[in-house]
Amino acid sequence: MKKGIIILSAGLLSLNAFGQAPVKLANKVDTVSYLIGQNIGASILKDFSEANVEIVMAALKDVFNGNPPKCGDPSNSIVSSYFQEKSQAANEKQFAKSKEDGIKFLTENKKKNGIKVTASGLQYEILKAGTGAHPTATSTVKVHYHGTTPDGRVFDSSVDRGEPISFGLNQVIKGWTEGVQLMQVGAKYKFYIPQELAYGANPQPGSIIEPYMPLVFEVELIAIEK
Repeated sequence: MKKGIIILSAGLLSLNAFGQAPVKLANKVDTVSYLIGQNIGASILKDFSEANVEIVMAALKDVFNGNPPKCGDPSNSIVSSYFQEKSQAANEKQFAKSKEDGIKFLTENKKKNGIKVTASGLQYEILKAGTGAHPTATSTVKVHYHGTTPDGRVFDSSVDRGEPISFGLNQVIKGWTEGVQLMQVGAKYKFYIPQELAYGANPQPGSIIEPYMPLVFEVELIAIEK
């Protein structure tokens, strides 16, 4: 056996499944060509098992034969949009119970005394009133906060760290941007944030927050810095 030559059994591989004649791998270029084709096929099937194989093969032939493309996607937007929608649909199916539990939690929660609901669906209760001005959507604020899942598991807390944090209200989730604007300095509110105003289908990697999960935050507005 010559070094570097890959020999496949009998050197013949049938592609009759696609209506093609058997392919003979006569040399190293043939073998590598076939292996590259295998890799391309495996890569496509991994994330796109519903692919129309005949159209994929036709597109490859057009590229190799220098034929003009039958369609174009220079910015890759068509392909990206397809896989984003596919991923979202898979997430919705996988985390359907989490989504249903979140809706049930918020439906029951808004029945409690003292709960207010905004037009967006944000729920809040006033634990302590404040005084003075309200921040705007572009304000930088200094806050203490304690964030939990609906079942009470803590995922982030400046209170537990013992150090308040400052940030722009246009740099956080929509529920925070809307909710903190309702507050005055010195106030402490508890927010119940629907998943649409939180992380939706894409929570932070490694977090205990599941896709489509509503979040609960206790927030104290310490100062409006600018």
